[in-house]
Amino acid sequence: MNKKKTINMMSQATSVQGQGVGSAYIEQVKLVREGLADKFEVFENVRMCADITHYHTINPTFLLTKKQRCKNGTSVCYVHFLPSTVDESLNLPKPARAIFYKYMIKFYKSMDHIVVVNPYFIDALEEYGIPREKAVYIPNFVDTDKFHPLSKEKKAKIKQSLNIPEDKFTVMCAGQLQVRKGIFDFLECAERLPDVQFIWAGGFSFGKLTDGYDEIKEVLKMPPKNVKFLGIVEREKMNKLYNAADVMFLPSFEELFPMTVLEAMCVNIPILLRDIPIYNNILFDFYCRENGVDGFVKAIENLRDDKEYYKACCENSKRGNEFYDKKHVLQMWDEFYTSILK
Repeated sequence: MNKKKTINMMSQATSVQGQGVGSAYIEQVKLVREGLADKFEVFENVRMCADITHYHTINPTFLLTKKQRCKNGTSVCYVHFLPSTVDESLNLPKPARAIFYKYMIKFYKSMDHIVVVNPYFIDALEEYGIPREKAVYIPNFVDTDKFHPLSKEKKAKIKQSLNIPEDKFTVMCAGQLQVRKGIFDFLECAERLPDVQFIWAGGFSFGKLTDGYDEIKEVLKMPPKNVKFLGIVEREKMNKLYNAADVMFLPSFEELFPMTVLEAMCVNIPILLRDIPIYNNILFDFYCRENGVDGFVKAIENLRDDKEYYKACCENSKRGNEFYDKKHVLQMWDEFYTSILK
C-alpha cells in the first residue's frame, strides 16, 4: 500500500471572527480531509516538513519558517486579497500600507504555486510580476449539510425570534461593516423602502482599522426603523438567518468570491449584487445585478411584488448552488494537489 502524502494547512484565518477568509478555510480543510482521506493526511498548523504546505493566510511567521518547512516538499498559497482589495477594507497609515503591500507580494512570489478563488485575479497577479503559470483557479465551496433550506414553519419561528412579522418581506446583507461593502447604499435603500425589513449580519472584524469606522459607528446610533444590525454572528447560526430572509443583498464595490453569496445560494433565495466585473466569470446568470440605489430599490420592489419573477430568481440561485457542486470542487483539489507533488 502506498503511503499517504501529507498536507499541512497553515492559517490564522479563524482568529478574526466574521470574515469570509475564515469560513473559506474551514470549508476547504473539511472538504479535503474528508473527501481525499484515501490519498492525503491533513494536518493544521503543525511544525513539520509536509509534502505540501498550504498557506491560507500570509502571517510573517509563516514566511520566516517557510524555507525549513518546505525543504522537502512544495508550497501553495491561497490568494484571498490583493492591495486593491485591502485598500477598500482597512484604513492604514500610508507608510504601514506601503510596507504591508510590499510584504504581501513578496509572500506570494515566494510560493511555488498560487490558488486564486476568482480567475479575474490571475491577470492582476501577473501585473505584480507573478507568472500566470504559477496560478490556478479553484472556487470557494460551501457544505450544504450546514447551509440548506428550512421548512416554512421553522422560517416563521426564526423571524419571530428576530421580532420580524412572518409576512414582512426581508432583505439581508451579511458581511463586515465597511464602506466597500456598500453599507451606505444599503441604508439608503432601507430609507426608500420603509415597508421592507432590512437586516445586516456582521460587524467590525478589524475594529478601528476598518475603513470608515467612525462614520459607520455614527450611523449605527440611529439607523432607519426598518433596519436591524445583528453584529458578528457565529457561522453555525447563519443558516437560520439566510432562511429568515427573502433576498440576499450585497451592494459591495469590491469583492473576490463572497462566501456569503455561496451560503445564500444553498438556501435558494435570490441574490442581488452590484454589477461589478469580478462576478462575471464566477456567478454568470445566477444573480440579479444592478448599479446604484435606484437600481437596487427597483430590483427589491420587483422581487417583492412579482411572484413569478421572484420564483425565477430563486431557481437561478439554486442553479448557482448546483454549479459549485461538492464533487466537482473536490475533484479540482485532487487534481491540483496530485499534480504539484514533488
